[in-house]
Amino acid sequence: MGRWICCLRSRVADALMLLLVLALSCNPSTAATASPSAPHIKPSYSFGRTFLGLDKCNACIGTSICKKFFKEEIRFDTWLSSRLKLPPSYLLSYSGNYTDDAKSWRLVDITRLTSKYRHDQADKRICTSLLKTKTCSLERALRRTHRFQKWLRAKRLTPDLVQGLSSPMLRCPSQRLLDRIVRRYAEVPDAGSIYMDHLTDRDKLRLLYTLSVNSHPILLQIFPDVEGWPFPRYLGSCGRLVVSASTRPLRDFYGAAPEVAADLALQLLAVLRSMGTNDLNYFFYFTHVDAGTFGVFSNGHLFIRDASMLGIIDKEEGSQLTDGQQEYKDIFSCLTVDCQSAFVSCNSIREKHSLVMVCQELLPKLLKGKFLQPVQEKIDSFLQHCASGLADDQGVNEAVAKLAELLKPLRSCDSRFAYRYPDCKYSDKY
Repeated sequence: MGRWICCLRSRVADALMLLLVLALSCNPSTAATASPSAPHIKPSYSFGRTFLGLDKCNACIGTSICKKFFKEEIRFDTWLSSRLKLPPSYLLSYSGNYTDDAKSWRLVDITRLTSKYRHDQADKRICTSLLKTKTCSLERALRRTHRFQKWLRAKRLTPDLVQGLSSPMLRCPSQRLLDRIVRRYAEVPDAGSIYMDHLTDRDKLRLLYTLSVNSHPILLQIFPDVEGWPFPRYLGSCGRLVVSASTRPLRDFYGAAPEVAADLALQLLAVLRSMGTNDLNYFFYFTHVDAGTFGVFSNGHLFIRDASMLGIIDKEEGSQLTDGQQEYKDIFSCLTVDCQSAFVSCNSIREKHSLVMVCQELLPKLLKGKFLQPVQEKIDSFLQHCASGLADDQGVNEAVAKLAELLKPLRSCDSRFAYRYPDCKYSDKY
């Protein structure tokens, strides 16, 4: 009898213990009190130096915005998902989000100066042509070159230091333009000087590398949007990635409503006019345009999205390189382009060159079939005259002026065009 009672008590105790465990598991606060839970570990985004291109520095663009990446104050769109994976490294550009206070976020574009494949090919070319090896220290190889040794000794960036570089911006350089580059180079502390004393050897290599691969970020720095230039804001670089304000490419608006198409076409013509005539007496021209050259901000304002194919001629000083000096080529001339390609003579650039290209490549796609007859027929006729008028400057000007007059009453004034609304209600300008 005693053994049975003892067994019964043991079973009751086991049952009570089971009930206690179940009660604790159902009541989070009691469970937390009874047994401390494991600390919550915040998911971390793993950045590879290879993805950013930091492993290639100082043959890179810069490091001014790296802290933002590592502090997760710049996030790729894919980071907003639960997977928290970096996007593929082979893409040329990425959509991202940027914050200064971890509360409000704004869209940014994160881009490479050229595709990762071209970067890799250029890196191999440096090693095989300079050191005769398949792999090498890019910085050590580039430091040994005759051009960079001249950069190290130079106190001022002069035309002979950039001769033969493939960037259209440097095909016809003036001393005034080069001084502006040094004075406004944003990857170093601002010294406000035209002399390169404030640039370290590392800074000089990064500037030379950027100018050799793609001058787009340099143009954004020396002609900033806050001064009225039609470029997106430069926010910084990390390794071989550039961060700038976000725009949607013009191709996204080929199917837009007629009044939107008319507004963008007028903005496009206005940008080209400002590029040809401005207070600083620089003449900007395009060597190539496509649907990604121009972009549109969320407020409807059109900007130059890709400045890599933008050349500059100084109307005050003119070019300080002869055609013979332009033909000089070395490894820096061939990082992203074919070394055999010929340079365009500075004297052959016409003022209406960009207008003709835009009339040929972009405006027909933006304005095609948007309006009722006979308006559409007149638009098509003006575009045809503009596109075929490379040898007739006056004909191009007249066609563009008539096209602009025809488009002005076709745009509307409403909140879709925030960049000029509600000003357009009270101004004859619109």
